[in-house]
Amino acid sequence: MVSQSPHHHLDNFLALLAQQPAVLVQVETAQGSVPRDAGTWMAVFASKLVGTVGGGQLEHEAMAKARTLLEKQPLPTTPEVMRFALGPSLGQCCGGVASLRFERVQAQNVATLRARLQSAFTPVVLFGGGHVGHALVRVLSPLPFAVMWIDSRDGVFPADVPGHVYCEQSEPVEAAVHTLPPQSRVLIMSFSHAEDLQVLAMCLLRQRSKADLPYIGLIGSHTKWATFQRRLLARGFTPDELAHVTSPIGVPGISGKEPDVIAIAVAAQLLQSLPAQP
Repeated sequence: MVSQSPHHHLDNFLALLAQQPAVLVQVETAQGSVPRDAGTWMAVFASKLVGTVGGGQLEHEAMAKARTLLEKQPLPTTPEVMRFALGPSLGQCCGGVASLRFERVQAQNVATLRARLQSAFTPVVLFGGGHVGHALVRVLSPLPFAVMWIDSRDGVFPADVPGHVYCEQSEPVEAAVHTLPPQSRVLIMSFSHAEDLQVLAMCLLRQRSKADLPYIGLIGSHTKWATFQRRLLARGFTPDELAHVTSPIGVPGISGKEPDVIAIAVAAQLLQSLPAQP
């Protein structure tokens, strides 16, 4: 296994695939207690492995099946699905059932696979290039999120952001709200309370019309949020609409003010916002 980051897994997989064929093994369905959820994947090359479908005997048998397909002639052209019961016959006690999809892929599939596998990353939109913003980008880097990082100021983003982080300078900053991907988790932490209020108002208007921003988080104290609520009510937003906003942000019980501590608490809350797997 090359890396624990799903983004690095994908980059490494596609870089290797440009040079040699592989079999993409993906969890197609998962029922009951299983090591990994539907959509999880690994790529099996002749002598390399990228990613994981959960380890153990399930992964061992999947690897053997994949390498058999790599050697098969004529080359298989359609995916094959196999069902695995995770019980005594596999030497695993999970008790669930997983269906794995085996698909032989090669260099010509790189672009299609990138689009398909990147779609599994949940979009996170971060407004603000300050200390907490920098810390959040670091913390979110190994997690299954695709980050859009937005600020009204030019030159605030570092030169070495991870490949899955897209940086955008937007003036006025709230104008970027119209272009956010559906189902984005939004974090608002600009250098200015005035900017925060404008971004938040635009997010609430978008949520009113499209209902496609499942998490809107605003950094700050309870006092800041109380002030913002008064101003937003005066603009015509309803209490129910304001109830959709999370402020302060971060899982409860973590009181540290250091940027890295806040970032970890917020990342945990974002993970909690993801849909529960069946």
